[in-house]
Amino acid sequence: MNPLLPPELLRRLEQFQLLAARRAKSSARGERRSRARGQSVEFADYRNYVPGDDFRYLDWNLYGRLERLFLKLYEEERELPVRIFLDASESMAFGEPRKFDFARQVAAAIGYVALCGFDRVSVVAFPDNREESAIRGALRAVRGRKSTLNFFHNLTQLTAKGAANLNDSLRRGALEARQTGVAIVLSDFLDPAGYEAGLTALVARGFQVNAVQILAPEELAPTSFGDLRLVDAETGALQEVTFGRYRMAAYQQMVQNYCQKMKEFCQGRWIHYFTFSSSKVLEHLLLQQLRKAAVWG
Repeated sequence: MNPLLPPELLRRLEQFQLLAARRAKSSARGERRSRARGQSVEFADYRNYVPGDDFRYLDWNLYGRLERLFLKLYEEERELPVRIFLDASESMAFGEPRKFDFARQVAAAIGYVALCGFDRVSVVAFPDNREESAIRGALRAVRGRKSTLNFFHNLTQLTAKGAANLNDSLRRGALEARQTGVAIVLSDFLDPAGYEAGLTALVARGFQVNAVQILAPEELAPTSFGDLRLVDAETGALQEVTFGRYRMAAYQQMVQNYCQKMKEFCQGRWIHYFTFSSSKVLEHLLLQQLRKAAVWG
């Protein structure tokens, strides 16, 4: 049994396929229409016959009308590379439900849709964790629907620990990718260094980028008040603050402004942006928001 996604949700996800605005350029065969010319059943164009061409692909009807030999070209079907950047830093272990648990479920759902569509899935978890090197290596190149059980199992073995550098992780991931395709970034995007440079690197590399910001209920509406000593989950830095109930409205406005700024940044670079609480129903994001934004359909 898959501990990440219920069977009824998996059955609904099987009906979807990731929608790529740009045609796939991967060299591996799959079910995506590509700019490459091959021998699939999807007609693409004609070109003049040259000696040595395969006679099986000559258009004899066209020859009968024009008395010239033309070769029929077909569009090669290629797989779509799907790269999932999963924030596995200590801050993602915060919240109830934990942000990391929600992020893994989203990663499992997107990966499942891609694998059912014979696309290639790579999960890039950051920061580095030597203890999980074997698991993370297995998640870097997953193909075929038959791989889904191992894919789900490996996702459940990941843990959230350490301090992440979001920008560096996304930049490195963009440079490491041999082919571009769809990139999904699952994070709280609360890195002090920001997110702009990393997302820009993915866009510049040619990825079709989707940013899913996951926040805990306690981050959206804190329940602790008074004189507080806050500890940074990743750096251990201490910060003493006085947080009264009267400041709740100002705090929530600040969070809203941060999310709005990120949304505007993404819209200006053709990045799909979603923000979601880890306490919300997963199906709302998967079956409504992602479908409405034409991430899949």
